[in-house]
Amino acid sequence: MTQRPLLIAPSILAADFSKLGAEVEAVDRAGADWIHIDVMDGHFVPNISYGEPVMRSIRKVTPKVFDVHLMIAPADPYLAQFAAGGADIITVHAEAGPHLDRSLQAIRALGKRAGVSLNPATPVAVLDHVLDRLDLILIMSVNPGFGGQSFIAESVTKVKQARALAGRRPIDIEVDGGITAETAPLVYRAGANVLVAGSAVFKGDDYGRNIRAIRQACATVSV
Repeated sequence: MTQRPLLIAPSILAADFSKLGAEVEAVDRAGADWIHIDVMDGHFVPNISYGEPVMRSIRKVTPKVFDVHLMIAPADPYLAQFAAGGADIITVHAEAGPHLDRSLQAIRALGKRAGVSLNPATPVAVLDHVLDRLDLILIMSVNPGFGGQSFIAESVTKVKQARALAGRRPIDIEVDGGITAETAPLVYRAGANVLVAGSAVFKGDDYGRNIRAIRQACATVSV
C-alpha cells in the first residue's frame, strides 16, 4: 500500500507555557503540519496539563490542524466542548471508557475527525469492530502522562499491526512518545505517517532545524 504523507505534529506539552501563543506561532512557521494538544486529567494519567480554555486561546494564532489527544476519563462529556473550541481531530483512549463505538459516533456527529489511542499494553485488535468509524489510530510509544520519556521499542510492531489492520482505509497512523530523528525512521518504515514530537522539536531555539531533522531522517527510509 502507498504510504500516506508524512506529517509532523509538535506536542505543545513541551513548549514554554509562559509564552504558549508565541511557541505555537513559532512551530507553525518552523514547518509543523499539525499542532498536537495533549489534555491530561490527573486521573486517567498521572499528570494534569490544560483544558479546553487553553486550546481555545491558541486557536486564533494558527490555522494548522489541532490534533487533540484526550488522556482523560470519562471523555464523552467533554467532546462537544473541545469540538466547539477549535479541535479538528479528537482522539480518545480505548481504555478510557466502556463505549468506544459511542464515543467515535459522537465525535463524527460533531463534524470532527475521530481517533483512538492505544496504551503500550493494549493490543490493536480492540479496534477490529470500529475501523469504519476511525480517521486516525494513535500508538502510544511511551506510557502516557509525561513528556520526555524513552521510546518503547515494541511499539514498532504495534505500528505494523495497526497499518495492516487499517488496510486500504484512509486512516492515519500516528505515534506519540520518544520520537526523535533516531526513532522516527523506525516507525515511519513500519507504517506510521503522523509523528508527534515534543522535546525533540522544542529543544534549543531552532524549531525549524529540529523538524527538518525528523523529516530528513524519514526521507532516507524505503517504504
